[in-house]
Order: sequence, then C-alpha cells, then structure tokens
Amino acid sequence: MKARRARHATPLLAAALLVALLLALSGGAAWVAPAQWLGGDGLMHDLVWVWRAPRVAAAFFVGACLALAGLLFQGVFRNPLAEPYLLGSASGAAVGAAIALLLPQWLPPGWSLPLLAFAGAWGASWLVLAVGRAGGGWQPARLLLAGVALAAILSALRGLLLMLFGDESTNLRALISWQLGGVQTPTAAQCAAFVPLLVLLAAGARRLAFGLDALGLGEQAAHGMGVRVPRLVAQAVLLAALATALAVCWGGLIGFVGLVVPHLLRWWLGPLHGRLVPACVLAGGTAMVLVDLIARAALAPSEIPAGLLTALVGGPFFLGLLLRRRE
Repeated sequence: MKARRARHATPLLAAALLVALLLALSGGAAWVAPAQWLGGDGLMHDLVWVWRAPRVAAAFFVGACLALAGLLFQGVFRNPLAEPYLLGSASGAAVGAAIALLLPQWLPPGWSLPLLAFAGAWGASWLVLAVGRAGGGWQPARLLLAGVALAAILSALRGLLLMLFGDESTNLRALISWQLGGVQTPTAAQCAAFVPLLVLLAAGARRLAFGLDALGLGEQAAHGMGVRVPRLVAQAVLLAALATALAVCWGGLIGFVGLVVPHLLRWWLGPLHGRLVPACVLAGGTAMVLVDLIARAALAPSEIPAGLLTALVGGPFFLGLLLRRRE
C-alpha cells in the first residue's frame, strides 16, 4: 500500500508546490493576476519578479531545510518528537546568528552569520545528544527534556545579548522580529546559492538513508548490517545542524515545520528514508511557501511573524503526539 503511495507522492507533491507557487507569487498585500506577471513588463511585473519571487524562493528553501533537519533528527534519535526547534538546535543557530548581527565590528564580514549559526546549531545538537545518551542507551524523555531546557537557556542568552549589545544602530526592532520567525528577502546572489545548497543537503541525506533505516531497527541490528553507527550519527547531526543553520539565517526561529512535515510523511509513505528525503524537500518547501503567503496577506499591509503561525499549528500537533504516546 505505502509503496504504491510512494510512486504517486512526487507528482502529487510537485503539483501542490506548483499551486502554492502560483498563489504565493500572485498573493500578498495586493493580488496580482498571473497574466500580469507571466508576461510583459510594468509595475506589477517588477513587484512579483523583483520582490515576491526572491522571498518565495527563500520560503521554499527554509521549509525544505527545516523538513530535512527534522527528518534527520528523528532518524538519528529514533524519536518522532525530535525536531530542530524542540531540540535546541534552532536556538543554538539563533544565538550564533545574533552574535554575528549584534557584533559585526568584531567579526569578519561575509560568512560570519551562517558560520556562527552553524556552530551554534551543531554545538546544541551534540549537547542534547550527549545528555540523551547519558547512562547508556537512548532515553527519549531525557532527550526531549534536555532539548527544552537547552532551548530555554539559549533563549535567555539571546535576551542577554540583546540587552548588552542591542541599540538603535543594530536595528534592534528588526532583530526582535527576526527572532519571532519570518522569511527574509534574499539578494539575487543568495537566491542562486539556494539551488546547490539544497541539492547538497538532499544528496547528503539520501546517502545516509540506508544507515538511518538500519538504525531504526536498533543499534545492534544496524551494526549487524554493517553500519558504523557513531560515524552515521556524526554525519547526520552535522548535516541536520547545517540545514538548521541555513534555515535560521533566512527565516529566523520558525518552529514545528521540522516536526509536522516528516511525521505526516512517515505516516503517508512509510519509514524508508530514501522515499522521505525528496518528499520532505517538496512538502517542507510547499508548507513554508503557504505559511509565508498567509503571513504576508492575512493582515496586509502588516505582516504576521511566520513563527507564530507555525506554532499555532505545530503546538497542538505536538501535544496530540504526546497524548498518543502516553496511550
């Protein structure tokens, strides 16, 4: 049954993405009919292709990265509740990014933000992993509690950084808005970088698919199938931290996309990661494109932080998962 579903998943998800892109490019503070921006020139044409299209591309990239990171974390930790926001990985990336934004004069220009965001995400992921494995074996409850505690500590650290180093010259209001979650409009050069970055992330996740499938059967079974588990865990955490850092750089703190999308896809397509990787890219990107559209259009000309919207959906979903696990 699920094998048959998997054959139809890519066309269905691609069609959903196409519809989402058409809606996102046309919708916003003002509706622009596709006929106005698919051909010709003029103000509406420039509005869509100069302003909306780069942001829609960034929304897709952020959603795909978050879904891939959630898939990898759930596979490594063997816990369907694992995701970048809950495990503190996104908060670690946010601390690194906040340092880069608040203290630009102390850091080299250019790549300091993504590099520090990656370092924060990677460090937070490994700390939660170490706590979750303390005492031998995997402790899902301990893992989740460690992630929640670490996220709270890192949130306090971000607040302290804002108090100590935030002033009008650092565009404090924009920083606070960024921490609530919201897709940034990238430059043309940044848009061009999205494609190779996403291809590398997806290819890396696809390469780990067999090992993650084996790890799902247990560590002993994975060892028996020739999987070097410590190496697999290191590679998966590294890749998930990179995906989280990239998502935070262009989207701020947006939670629960990495929880909801992989979880629903596992229910729909089964546990095989070879099927789930491309599905996560398409579904995660589509979900974030639609979230960003709602954020732009619901209260136009004002904008709702995307992180608030995802929390409104993802929070109840997370509580539902907790209740099901207790039963």
